[in-house]
Amino acid sequence: MEGKVYKSTGSWYTVKGADGTFYECRIKGKFRIKGIKSTNPIAVGDHVHFELDEKGDEKVGVIHSIEDRKNYIIRKSVNLSKQTHIIAANLDQVFLLITLNNPITYTIFIDRFLVTAEAYDVPVVLVFNKIDTYTEEEKNEIKFLATLYREIGYTCIGISAKTGKNVDKIKEMMKGKTSMFSGHSGVGKSTLINAIEPNLEIKTAEISQQHLQGQHTTTFAEMFDLSFGAQIIDTPGIKGFGIVDMEKEEIGDYFPELFELKQDCKFNNCIHVDEPHCAVKRALEAGKVSWSRYKSYLQMVNGEEDTYRIDMYGEKK
Repeated sequence: MEGKVYKSTGSWYTVKGADGTFYECRIKGKFRIKGIKSTNPIAVGDHVHFELDEKGDEKVGVIHSIEDRKNYIIRKSVNLSKQTHIIAANLDQVFLLITLNNPITYTIFIDRFLVTAEAYDVPVVLVFNKIDTYTEEEKNEIKFLATLYREIGYTCIGISAKTGKNVDKIKEMMKGKTSMFSGHSGVGKSTLINAIEPNLEIKTAEISQQHLQGQHTTTFAEMFDLSFGAQIIDTPGIKGFGIVDMEKEEIGDYFPELFELKQDCKFNNCIHVDEPHCAVKRALEAGKVSWSRYKSYLQMVNGEEDTYRIDMYGEKK
């Protein structure tokens, strides 16, 4: 039988078969996919083949193979730093929710997410949520950020999941596609899903006032079928985002604005740090490349973990 994985709890998988029936499945023996040593060899969105194993009155599915993935979003495992975790697979797009405060989304997090998405061919839309809560000064900061990323080529939308502002734009972009919502805990992923499809009644939680961080309301990634011909994958909130399996020489290729300038560097293997006649450094000094993006790039090239934050002006926090 064939099906698509709708939910993964680590050891059990909810699979929707071609007949529309949901089956609880497990993996047959050790399961590794083409050298990807992840903590979850099967992810939400995967297309799998399984057989039914009757145990008493119950029918339990046993997954024995997986089809090649179109793409996927992957990050370093939180608890096992040398291993990886596949968040979701076979995505048409990811909506990365960003908030200026309550909680703060720093540009280093945005840039790490975008680099991974570029590397694994996943289109990303940047969604600036909670715009109904910002002062005029904060709204200007949002406009600054949106302009920065639009100039690179990313679609940016300002919304309020709470008041419904521009939620219809997100909904329209989702029609006929499999989308994933991602971001820190507390940025409003569940609230946005509820605004798009109220019948789902996804659990939400208040921001922790002590640390101004979100409460985890989603424990496992899960896919939902929506009434307007779309699918959404809701994911747990992410604190940091470790990039995976990238040589420092290739990281710049996943920054579109740096990749575009690469051909003008004197040396083919220029990594835009200390080399002479570097087109990226020239563009940086001329204000044609963002300092915050460049500092995010340096942090990744130097192999630094997500230990400090970079604000929108490129300063450490």
